Amino acid sequence: MDLIRIFARSKRWNMAIYLDFEEPIAKLQEQLEKARQIAENSEVDVSTTTDALEAKIKETKKAIFSRLTPWQRVQLSRHPDRPYTLSYIQAITNNQFIEMHGDRTVGDDKAMVGGFGLLDGHSVMFIGQQKGINTKMRQYRNFGMANPEGYRKALRLMRLAEKFNKPVVTLIDTPGAFPGLEAEERGQGEAIARNLYEMMRLKVPVICIVIGEGASGGALGIGIGDRVLMLENTWYSVISPESCSSILWRSWDNKEVAASALKLTASDMLKNKLIDGILKEPVGGAHSDYKAIFATVKREIKKHLKVLNALTPQERIDQRIEKFCAMGVVNE
Repeated sequence: MDLIRIFARSKRWNMAIYLDFEEPIAKLQEQLEKARQIAENSEVDVSTTTDALEAKIKETKKAIFSRLTPWQRVQLSRHPDRPYTLSYIQAITNNQFIEMHGDRTVGDDKAMVGGFGLLDGHSVMFIGQQKGINTKMRQYRNFGMANPEGYRKALRLMRLAEKFNKPVVTLIDTPGAFPGLEAEERGQGEAIARNLYEMMRLKVPVICIVIGEGASGGALGIGIGDRVLMLENTWYSVISPESCSSILWRSWDNKEVAASALKLTASDMLKNKLIDGILKEPVGGAHSDYKAIFATVKREIKKHLKVLNALTPQERIDQRIEKFCAMGVVNE
């Protein structure tokens, strides 16, 4: 991923990260920072200049983000500043969250997190992949790629939620299930397949939200629900654009073509009736305004839970099965 880094002003000095297609915004932001430095270091009034630059940045950002390509949305879904699962959970529950560990068989997979949290006073089981916010944490979390014990932990927590009649919310963000030899030896495929089977039959409401990358069975392993939603700048597909390009063209050079052909964006998925809704992100992506995206996700969860709670368990199961069985069916 091509990144552009410049210093941006805030309460503290932070390194702002821009993607390659955001270069015009980065250049304008750099000019704005220089103008602000001049104002700090001298008595020159540059308010007219800064106001004009701020307006220009807003206008440029709106223009760029109104015509994103599928590949650019893939890049945004991987932005290093994008909020991850635990950030959403802590914000939605106001830090009233108790993480639960272990699959009671092999161990505790750090790439898969879950536990009970309070959503405006109501208990909800939150489950999702966690990538890590820096190099050390990404290694600790295995870059969000769960092993079989991660999916078995997720299933254990879902069954626990069902036992106490609490809804389940899953947050999907993974480049795929871990493809290592040991993962296959411990039954990676079986663990994911078991989750698909059991999630289809859960008696409690299940809401699945793609908050970043939704790759292959790694995402689908916690992706069966009454409502499946995607954030605006995320993707959901059986394979990543790079891997698809490698298979078809023996090179990553055609990843942009592959991204368009795979129809992996939220709008493509909704058009093909593979998801139930799209959650709009702030202009600039989810990482540009944490408070806004957290509020959006919380509002959508509450809205859908209100509808799902009005149904009986059997009605939810029947509708869930009917929805997924209808996918891929063509009537001529």
